[in-house]
This record gives sequence, C-alpha cells and structure tokens, in this order.
Amino acid sequence: MKIPAIKLLVENYLPSDLKQAENDLIEGEGLKIDVEGEDEGEQLTHVIAALWIMEEMNAKNIEFKEALREYTKKVRESIN
Repeated sequence: MKIPAIKLLVENYLPSDLKQAENDLIEGEGLKIDVEGEDEGEQLTHVIAALWIMEEMNAKNIEFKEALREYTKKVRESIN
C-alpha cells in the first residue's frame, strides 16, 4: 500500500470511476484509469483504500489526512 498512489486516486477521480476500476480489476479487465501499483493486487488495494477514504471524507466532512489516519488505524487493527 502506497499512500501517494491512494492520494492521487482521491484527488483525481470520482467514486464512480474507482468503483468501475475495482470491478475491472476483479473481472480481469483492462483499467480505464491510471492506478499505480506493481501488480493487480496492489492496484486493487489502492482503489479500495481510496474509495473508503472518499466515503469517510464525505460522511464525516473531514480532510484527506484525517480519513487516511482512520483507514490506516482500521488496517492495523485488522492485522492484529
């Protein structure tokens, strides 16, 4: 997971674009948007993270950094 890649997605695409990218990656289709990542798994991680962060920003009216903090906290908790 690379935070700069996630930030680019949040700043440059709409949730609908990211949902389409998520579906394309799951179905093995070619991407219509630029998603950084070494492989499809990393690209999917970036897309899912960006979607979650965007939803959190909109739901709570918070900035990217705060939503990112909440996302990384959630990821850490799921690992433990």
